[in-house]
Amino acid sequence: MSFAEGRPAPAGANAGFAAEKVKDEIVCWIRDWFAENGPGCNAIVAISGGKDSSVVAALCVEALGRERVIGVLLPKGQQPDIDVSRALVAHLGIKSYEINIAACFDGLLDEVRRALPEIAVQTVTNLPPRLRMAATYAVSQSLNGRVANTCNLSEDWVGYATRYGDGAGDFSPLSRLTVQEVKAVGRVLGLPSMFVDKTPIDGLQPKTDEENLGFTYAVLDRYIRTGEIDDAKTKERIDRLHAANQFKLRYMDCFPYEP
Repeated sequence: MSFAEGRPAPAGANAGFAAEKVKDEIVCWIRDWFAENGPGCNAIVAISGGKDSSVVAALCVEALGRERVIGVLLPKGQQPDIDVSRALVAHLGIKSYEINIAACFDGLLDEVRRALPEIAVQTVTNLPPRLRMAATYAVSQSLNGRVANTCNLSEDWVGYATRYGDGAGDFSPLSRLTVQEVKAVGRVLGLPSMFVDKTPIDGLQPKTDEENLGFTYAVLDRYIRTGEIDDAKTKERIDRLHAANQFKLRYMDCFPYEP
């Protein structure tokens, strides 16, 4: 179902979610996807140390075997929580590569500043995710890979992803699961709490994701799954963000020329 077609059928904020069953279904889906779209290819996962990349990497390990999963760590200069990312690849026993994008970011931003009279704050914020995805695809093309998208339904619902940055990828295991559901799958996979329950933060701003959004994922997830929400202003904000970011969830709009 596309996001434009409407909200998923109510199922309770997380009531009745069969985490074990869904986990098994995702594992089978990953295997089938690779059989069709990349037999023998590796799954390339950009590792942040947060729940989404941790769960995606663990799902790929179960589906393909750890020898076919490669993590890419992408700090920008000094990343305070990089040890969590390193701990995740060690926990899963997967090969990983660390590529620091700081010099690339600084160089490109300098060139943009020289070329433009002024640049927007969002330009600076969204450039690192796009450079990280470029680096991830560089690893993928060099190591016979397919890139995993690690976005979840909750973030996509309100546009909390950078188009052609963390919103890109070749296959997406979690884009129909809310944050609470992703966490439940992570626990079924046996991931330690340090990965599943890590406070979501993009590493680019001092605020957490929820502080930037202005509401919690628990509130958002309940609204997505049941349509229920207690605060009218929060509902208005979520609806506004959802409507404004629909374009991120579609393929590029094309002029419908028919000769």
